[in-house]
Amino acid sequence: MSTTETTSGTTKTTNDATARIVVGVDGSAESAQALRWASRMTGITGGHLDVMIAWQYPAGFLYGMGLPDGWRPDENARTALQEVLTQVFGSSRPDGLVATVAEGHPAQVLLDASRGARLLVVGSRGHGGVSGLLLGSVSRVCAERAHCPVLVVHGEPAPGDEVAPEGTAKALAHA
Repeated sequence: MSTTETTSGTTKTTNDATARIVVGVDGSAESAQALRWASRMTGITGGHLDVMIAWQYPAGFLYGMGLPDGWRPDENARTALQEVLTQVFGSSRPDGLVATVAEGHPAQVLLDASRGARLLVVGSRGHGGVSGLLLGSVSRVCAERAHCPVLVVHGEPAPGDEVAPEGTAKALAHA
């Protein structure tokens, strides 16, 4: 289903099936920055945000080691998701935002979510992995195997950099 909106003399046409911008978060500063970029991109494309966090049981759980009393990785993920949403948007969330907590390996969850998406946005590194690497394992796998274009966000924006670079909307419209 397509919709056309006219705002301030600008016409945006969106296709609900492809207007989705998926962003992976994990509570890290890098993922908050990815969420900021993804939000900017929805303003350009007319799409909506699909914010995802993934969690999984540790490998030892499968071998009968069990979990510490009171430890709920699903609830920890839900809390981290709400915290990053509040950090980036405060109490005013964008229209159409979908926040999802999913069980599974983060890269696989994001790859599955990338099907039919306009764009997948991830931070260059999150909470895991080895410091000093240019890409973390999740961002590397997503860049290699996603079903849509991938934006890997590095570092902090320059002061006053509140909009996406010129030409981005045109490039995404043809993606």
